Amino acid sequence: MAVDVHQEVFIQEAQELLQELESSLLELEENSGDIELVARVFRAMHTIKGSGAMFGFENIAHLVHDIETAYDKVRNGELKVSKAMLEYSLKSCDIIKEMLEDPEIKADSALATEILSFFRGLQQTADPGKNKASKEKNKQKTPEPSEIRTFRIRFRPSEDILLQGTDPELLLMELEGMGEAKIVAHTTSIPSALKMNPEKCYTLWDIILTTTKTEDDIKDVFIFVEDDSEITITEIEDFDGDRDNYKKLGEILLEKGDITPEVLNKLLSERKMLGEMLVESGIVAHETIEAALAEQKTVKDIRAKKNATENNSTLRVPSEKLDILVDLVGELVTVQARLNQTAVQDMNPDLLKIAEEVERLVWELRDNTMSIRMLPIGSTFNKYKRLVRDLSKELGKDIELVTKGEDTELDKTVIEKLGDPLVHLIRNSLDHGIETPVERAAAGKKDKGQILLSAVHSGDSVLIEIKDNGKGIRRDIVYNKAIEKGIIPEGAELTDKEVWELIFAPGFSTAVSVSNVSGRGVGMDVVRRNIEELRGTIDIDSIQGEGTTITLKLPLTLAIIDGLLVSIGEQFFIIPLSIVKECIEFSEGVTHRKSGRKIIKVRDDLVPYVKMRDIFGIREAEPAIQQIVIVELEERKVGFLVDNVVGDHQTVIKSLGKAFKGVECISGASILGDGSVALIIDIAKIYTSIE
Repeated sequence: MAVDVHQEVFIQEAQELLQELESSLLELEENSGDIELVARVFRAMHTIKGSGAMFGFENIAHLVHDIETAYDKVRNGELKVSKAMLEYSLKSCDIIKEMLEDPEIKADSALATEILSFFRGLQQTADPGKNKASKEKNKQKTPEPSEIRTFRIRFRPSEDILLQGTDPELLLMELEGMGEAKIVAHTTSIPSALKMNPEKCYTLWDIILTTTKTEDDIKDVFIFVEDDSEITITEIEDFDGDRDNYKKLGEILLEKGDITPEVLNKLLSERKMLGEMLVESGIVAHETIEAALAEQKTVKDIRAKKNATENNSTLRVPSEKLDILVDLVGELVTVQARLNQTAVQDMNPDLLKIAEEVERLVWELRDNTMSIRMLPIGSTFNKYKRLVRDLSKELGKDIELVTKGEDTELDKTVIEKLGDPLVHLIRNSLDHGIETPVERAAAGKKDKGQILLSAVHSGDSVLIEIKDNGKGIRRDIVYNKAIEKGIIPEGAELTDKEVWELIFAPGFSTAVSVSNVSGRGVGMDVVRRNIEELRGTIDIDSIQGEGTTITLKLPLTLAIIDGLLVSIGEQFFIIPLSIVKECIEFSEGVTHRKSGRKIIKVRDDLVPYVKMRDIFGIREAEPAIQQIVIVELEERKVGFLVDNVVGDHQTVIKSLGKAFKGVECISGASILGDGSVALIIDIAKIYTSIE
């Protein structure tokens, strides 16, 4: 079926809910008695079912209905969470994902039928007596004062709520059923009979609800109308003062937004303030009143800022629109560079001033636009918990995934392209790294293995680590396998780091047999290629018997980077500024040859270097004075010999197109201020080729 814009929104929201649902189910597996987790699972199921039915996904609503009912019975104490229940719930998530991708899929596949049969059978085993007994027990029990909470609720439904098939009166009745409710209807917006549309709702309601229910329970009442309605739920907590000391009428009206501070101030200014009366009577000095007012203002300001933060709303925008915005900002950066260049050439003071102002604004716009594209990596990390759970079961291992640094932000595009490499690396840790419980016991380790997936900012990059506490990589096995495959000659002297590098060779595998998980030698070379396409690097460190750590270093963004503009002959090139350590004048006299490499001495270090004009076949005469750009890759320094270092450059990355797909050593291009093209050098690829 054709998917309309509302269904697209539902699909996005449902996918996010499924992520939350999977995460809650996995947590529930660890703590089956956590009633709050059960409530989260129920709410997610409830929303998916209700919204699915509303937007034409009847197949999803049909599948979820019985599962939701089962979790409702768990909430009511009639059922207990079991492993089978969680297993089938996770499987239902997989089916719902398929249904979201293809709405034509019916809920009658063999697996869907099995799931429905299980949950329907489960409901028949439910013990209503437990629920009844529980309710009776609760009824007889007088709630402790600390369990009773009072909420201030404002419900302003959409004018079209009646047309959408929802009767607000039923929602109010549901609230009344939760406890003691005082409901006040605001009818001042109801127009005259001649102007009134009887199918529209013009009323809003204030409710003071005293209940033993939670705020989430109250939100559940509005779950199907919350997107179109204005709903505020505030818990009133100030019960500790004496009965005559509660907030003044003006304070309450201000909190509810019924009057403005200006109106209140105007009315209050008509009478003499306490401070004025105290000063006039000589009881306190003017400064004493000023100090008290300053304290009052500070506290109010802090509270106002806190409330403003809490009330920040979010706006859902299609990612395609953000991509267009970034492209436009990129074009603007290029135009701003041309404006700067023209202003400098003309030496016009007015034009220079305008160019500087435009540059400032463009930089602010660029930074803000880039920040919009930044997403926390936590949602990506959560996806792998299910992978680790299922695969460790399949492999007969007991492994937990621990995540750290979920709030670390990364460009949306980088996160999207990071998925496959991370899956492969985690699968490798599961299959090759972590031992079976028997092997771990024999090695004196805990039965349960661990994979730590972490992220942290490092300058203009993000470091992502996949660290396991398994058996580590056997150096001798990797070394001998490399000789057997003809990757290195016999007797080659390699450091540990060079041995780990062999793992990235195409077709390399130390597995003695091929399994569903690994063994074909296809993967690590692809992982490295994918990471390098993101302008990142990958590094391995392993200690036999203790585990392996794989570190990915990735740029924060792929759209605009800070680059170093250099020239060779008439050509301009850009080197990513993040890896540049220094630029020095090149002196031919101190170079010498060693092992076929060109080496230059930089203070106390011997640094290999590459003549860029040789790499790109530039035949123009070399200038008398050349520059060497020292970069650092994988903790090693390498020099790149160029004619001239122009300076830093805001680089808007342009793809080279399919015609240049096979061009090595170039990762993209950028337009300079005069309209000419500068090529972005793929430093990592050149470095690999000379290694």
